Amino acid sequence: MRLSWLRAVVIVVVSLVFALPIVWMFAAAFKTNVQVTDPSVGLFFTPTLENFGNVLADGEILAALRNSLLVGVVSTVLSAVIAVPAAWAVGRFGMHRTGSLVLVARIVPAVSLLVPWYYLFAQAGLVGSYAVLILSHMFVSVPLILWIMIGFFEGLPVELEEAGRTDGLTAFGAFLRIALPLAAPGTATASVLAFVASWNNFMFALIFSDEETQTAPVTLFNFISYASTDWGGLMAAASLMTVPVVIAAIFGQRYLVAGLTAGATKG
Repeated sequence: MRLSWLRAVVIVVVSLVFALPIVWMFAAAFKTNVQVTDPSVGLFFTPTLENFGNVLADGEILAALRNSLLVGVVSTVLSAVIAVPAAWAVGRFGMHRTGSLVLVARIVPAVSLLVPWYYLFAQAGLVGSYAVLILSHMFVSVPLILWIMIGFFEGLPVELEEAGRTDGLTAFGAFLRIALPLAAPGTATASVLAFVASWNNFMFALIFSDEETQTAPVTLFNFISYASTDWGGLMAAASLMTVPVVIAAIFGQRYLVAGLTAGATKG
């Protein structure tokens, strides 16, 4: 009983610690700049929609959200198309050295690649296009999806695929008809995490985008200037950017948990 109460208290405390910044952000979106910077103004104040009105008036944040959605969806889909079959091959045929090489992409700091990437993409005339954003985001998404799915495929019973091959399926046919449907929860989990990583990516978008292709994180940065910061507008724009991810997490929570735990044990 005491252990249960202690566990509940710890869960509540940790949840409050992680939720407090988000609650403060949403509350600040309904405050004036004076109220945001006034420590005496807590969660009880007269809310205003002025910040949202100003942010939505010029349509810049809506265009940025559209760009983030486009880049996130396309980069995630392409990454899944590449990484899921690769993860199956690594898991089924013991190609762990190849998988380790891909892991290097997760270890190498992305900032160290910005200069050579910018030079190459500039020579190809891609800087400022959606293509360069999608390619750069795939550098993060492909290794992420690959390493989540390797453990998932290793947890699936190999006997099912062997039975399919006995019935005449090729190795890749067994993957498409047997392993891939069984791996749907893991694929969904990895894809959601990759999309969130793309949605929140700031560094690549800051360097490779222009005014027409900039994503939401870069647009948020525009509220910060040398002389001052529009805290109300920044919090309103950040709230608009956060809402889609929060909604996706709430409705996909069951699938995320199932996918993350399904590959924890091997069949």
